[in-house]
Amino acid sequence: MAQLKTPQPQRHPAPTTKAQQLGYLLFELPDLGKADQFLRDFGLRPVQRDNETLYMRGTESCAFCYRATQAETERFIGFGLIMESRADLEALSQLPGASAIEHLDYPGGGECVRLRDPSGFLVEAVYGQTKAAALPHREAMPLNYELKTPRINATQRPPITPPEILKLGHVVLEVAYFQASCEWYTRHFGFIPSDVQVLDDGSPAVVFMRLDLGDTPADHHTLAMAQGVMPVYSHSAYEVVDADAVGMGQRVLREQGWNHAWGIGRHILGSQIFDYWQDPHGFKLEHYCDGDVFTADSPMGVHEVSRKAMSQWGQKMPKSFTKPKITIALIKATLHNLRHSPDLTIRKLITLAKLFA
Repeated sequence: MAQLKTPQPQRHPAPTTKAQQLGYLLFELPDLGKADQFLRDFGLRPVQRDNETLYMRGTESCAFCYRATQAETERFIGFGLIMESRADLEALSQLPGASAIEHLDYPGGGECVRLRDPSGFLVEAVYGQTKAAALPHREAMPLNYELKTPRINATQRPPITPPEILKLGHVVLEVAYFQASCEWYTRHFGFIPSDVQVLDDGSPAVVFMRLDLGDTPADHHTLAMAQGVMPVYSHSAYEVVDADAVGMGQRVLREQGWNHAWGIGRHILGSQIFDYWQDPHGFKLEHYCDGDVFTADSPMGVHEVSRKAMSQWGQKMPKSFTKPKITIALIKATLHNLRHSPDLTIRKLITLAKLFA
């Protein structure tokens, strides 16, 4: 069993608050029209669209789960976390750098406190958002097995349509300041590390963190972070009803000419059946189903990191999935963070490059 030799990740004994749900993602995009088209083919439903903003949702009762604003260049800004009470907002508003409690002008309204995590991502803590009516979606397809055949004198014919997105499931980020970022989310939002992947020296490379919902099962991870050279959005994941929906999503998106990134396969940590796609601006989005869920008392697992540890079956993770685009900004950030981040060394950079670049 791999050993963890650094202070993080670990759960915090008395967090400031305990987030209840990942509410939405925030993007800036230069072409809202193309984004709208892709997201509809991907399976999200339109909520509101004008020349400046685009809101999309799944079938669950959240007012929206995706917001994009018009901008000259594409950029991931951050995300919203749904809180349990207004007292949570009051507590968070006392943290260094936090905003006062503000009213939101998003669909569903509510109030929020805006914070920046140690990597610079915006986090909006939200309470009082009015829920939308849940939308209907098809039931999971009944499967026949050797000793259990619920489908008799009937066939399997899933509709050839974009898969119905149920909800936004998780977001994955790359960070240069791994220890500080992980500690910030466990301390202030009560995230619990479900699994961590470590390098040969015992330092963490990837952490998968779930919400602390007590005895209520929570998804294996709502937030995951990987050691990188600069703060970067890796991907976001959206739950669909079953494996047929994942497969139909691949058919529809291929026929529409969108760029496939990786899949179909089944992850090891989290167990999700997955398929990844790239939107018109280069951001990766994942369809998934059949993910693991855990209650708060389940302990953290520690595993060695490798490309093989990414999936149980299916296509091997292509190098294009994690290979960064070399830019002046990336080079500058790498040089800066090699000097200033306590979590990044030349040796670790070389190891990560061999594993994932």
